[in-house]
Amino acid sequence: MQKTKNAPNHPNIQIAVENFGPIEKADVDLRPLTVFVGESNTGKTYLSALVYALYWTFMGFSRVPWPHDVISLLREIDTETLEALKKLNTFEQSFKFSDLPQWLRADILRALSNPKPFGDELKRCFNLDSVSELIRFTDSKDNELKVSLKVSEENQSLWNFEMKGSETDISVTGSVNADIILRTKDEISEKELNLKDFATLLHVNKSRDPDFYYLPAPRGGIMETHGVILSSLVEGATRVGLERSSGNATLSGMIGDFLKQIINYEEGRVSSDEMNGVAKILEDEVLRGEIVVKRPAGGYPEFRYRPQNSEQTLRMSQSSSMVSELAPLVLFLRGIVQLGDTLIIEEPEAHLHPAAQTKIALILARLVRVGVRVIITTHSDWLLEQIGNLVREGEVMKLGKNKTEPTVWLTKEEVGAWWFRENKPVTEIPFDAIEGIEPKDYYDVAEELHNNAVEFQQHLLNEEKFGDE
Repeated sequence: MQKTKNAPNHPNIQIAVENFGPIEKADVDLRPLTVFVGESNTGKTYLSALVYALYWTFMGFSRVPWPHDVISLLREIDTETLEALKKLNTFEQSFKFSDLPQWLRADILRALSNPKPFGDELKRCFNLDSVSELIRFTDSKDNELKVSLKVSEENQSLWNFEMKGSETDISVTGSVNADIILRTKDEISEKELNLKDFATLLHVNKSRDPDFYYLPAPRGGIMETHGVILSSLVEGATRVGLERSSGNATLSGMIGDFLKQIINYEEGRVSSDEMNGVAKILEDEVLRGEIVVKRPAGGYPEFRYRPQNSEQTLRMSQSSSMVSELAPLVLFLRGIVQLGDTLIIEEPEAHLHPAAQTKIALILARLVRVGVRVIITTHSDWLLEQIGNLVREGEVMKLGKNKTEPTVWLTKEEVGAWWFRENKPVTEIPFDAIEGIEPKDYYDVAEELHNNAVEFQQHLLNEEKFGDE
């Protein structure tokens, strides 16, 4: 079975919450494709936004939660640092987290115990005045909010972080596994390492790139009106901008970040053949046209839609709602998202015909195949059905029953589906060869509709029968 091309070795990410917004309790781990499904107003967006906030708090889910200013800190020269360098230059010997200078380890642990960065990011992403506003929406004031993050790889824990909050107090704790191997004994440097090489060797900058993106639910409307929004207004409308002015915040951090990405968009900035290929399939097979980017000299980009076999281009406001909903995904794949990044998409099926929804499932699977990690929220039965079929296809491949290998598939290990319900803990929906990954309440709705239809049909047939007599 062919492996995922260029698949990165993402650490395993497990996030648990209690009494968080509308969520009573949840414990999820991020897979190559993570699906949040369930009724409206049960916390799918809240958990998605929390994942985003955690990422930006730590500037990535790297193997070690390096402090943001670690590069400047590494300019220090003391006995401990020189001893660490000496060990790094000793070949045939591994280098662990515990071998770092004590001052650097202490700084990392100090950062993990500082509530301000995570608190600020929560307020930015959720557009809040206080983190306590996230405590579960119930009449009880005794609930304690809990958020925990665990980062691991294979069977080894790497580091963890936990926040607890009440109406009056917020506290955080964290720890790092001292046995994390930062350099194996088989890694040999070409030269004697000095302090300048320290950060590079330990991959301090490896996860500093902005490789976590969020496509919010109102993206279609934003695409139709973005031309009237200036970058300075975006900054001023977010929680960060509010702290610098006396105005009222009107945008969440995710929407503000999305707007800035669109306003500053540059075609092909980080494009690759793989990402361009997925974007082209999305345009050809779903949009049946092309998203065109025009940038006037010194101005902001304008996005238009050119239907297939047409020379005319249409403004987003003149195009169908499907086009304005999917245009941001095309743009992000063509010019922003790179292999190995994570992309959160709220309701990718919005305003799409059922046939187009099934094609979007294929696009998501293609992203997984090229190494992009995807998180979605959805209500779509059609999308879930197609994801289930793609998993079935992957499982058939494992058995060697396919005559030819398909171009796109998923395996049950690559997909995690989580069911959100009102006033109930979030639970995982395990893949079933017969049922797929659909939540039980979908079947309940379908059964009720069917029973109602049968009853009404019977009344109508009886009326026709007796009316003819």
